[in-house]
Amino acid sequence: MDLIVRNVRLAHRPGEAPVDIGVTDGQVVAIEADLVAEAETYDAGGRLACGGLIETHIHLDKSRIIGRTPPEAGRKISPMKQVAALKSSFTVEDVRTRAERTLTECILHGATRMRTQVEVDPAVGLRGFEGVQSLVADYRWAIDIEICVFPQDGLTNHPGTEELLVEALKRGARVIGGAPRYDTDHAGQIRRIFKLAREFDVDIDVHLDVGDTPEEMDIHLVCELTEQYRRGGRVAVGHMAKLSTMPPNEVAALARRLADIGIAVTVLPLTDLFVMGRDQDHNVRRGVADANFLTEHGVNCSLSTNNVLNPVTPYGDCSLIRMANLHANVLQIAQPAQLREIFAMLTERAARLLNLTDYGIAVGNPADIVVIDAGSPEQAVAEIRQPLAVFKRGRRTVKREPAELVRPV
Repeated sequence: MDLIVRNVRLAHRPGEAPVDIGVTDGQVVAIEADLVAEAETYDAGGRLACGGLIETHIHLDKSRIIGRTPPEAGRKISPMKQVAALKSSFTVEDVRTRAERTLTECILHGATRMRTQVEVDPAVGLRGFEGVQSLVADYRWAIDIEICVFPQDGLTNHPGTEELLVEALKRGARVIGGAPRYDTDHAGQIRRIFKLAREFDVDIDVHLDVGDTPEEMDIHLVCELTEQYRRGGRVAVGHMAKLSTMPPNEVAALARRLADIGIAVTVLPLTDLFVMGRDQDHNVRRGVADANFLTEHGVNCSLSTNNVLNPVTPYGDCSLIRMANLHANVLQIAQPAQLREIFAMLTERAARLLNLTDYGIAVGNPADIVVIDAGSPEQAVAEIRQPLAVFKRGRRTVKREPAELVRPV
């Protein structure tokens, strides 16, 4: 063996005794107590381990631009217009530099896999795509990245955007997305996205149903087309903030339909807290879909970062565990089993959303291992406990020493 990670509590086996993980040639080859072999050793001291945290929805290309577009004053804001006004000034080098800083923070906080959204349109061309794509091979030693290209500012109302989407798909984008809210023809955009997904045999990940009322929801057409094109298991929708404006019985009925069809949901607490309820000056709605409620009704859900340090979300440290804690706070979740479910939305459930077949600490899988300074998934979420060690394919990529008091002598 090349590596033994000793004395870990496996996140997917809560309550079981600690075990050792043996690694050879970047793969997990043994999981058992008291492994005997000559190998490099890391002693986790009984701490929690999982197969790496997963960012299912993040915008590397437009992160860290808050210095160029200061936050707007007052309740009414137009952050997407601020971003759109900047895009013509983006260069490949600029995008790469900003994206790399954000990517580094994600890695330091335990992410070993990622789906990043990247905008294409006539204003930015493929510069954002090229800047992010240049990081994929350079950082494969620490994280696996797939790119979802999408038309943030519209598709049917922006001639030339579809050609850019097609070119990005030809250059290796593995997912296509959409943002029908910003298109004059919501249905037209959604239908075209599904046709392109079939043509290029890629998954779909759409920004959907952000708004202050449940009227005119696009999810119903997405359900219809997922069935028509037989894309169940290959469609995800992000945000779904309108669910927070609906009575539980209506959410439950829609959730059961999503589950039956095979549509996953990514909830993005930080952004939706910032942008929702802007029409109110008191008793402001939270605007965050309840991922736990959805999973209880059969929907696969993940939690993710979305934007970092830009007008849509002017803060963020790329900690998925902090995002999980935020979701628990906003939705008033405290039961241990529910907190474990939230942790799974960063790990096993996120892997299922991305259709990963080699995720998790299991014999034969890549040795992607994150050791977290906690004894259980629920403690990690409740106390925002951070990763101490990260291994990618059996090689250590992150080192963080646990903090301790030093009493003066």
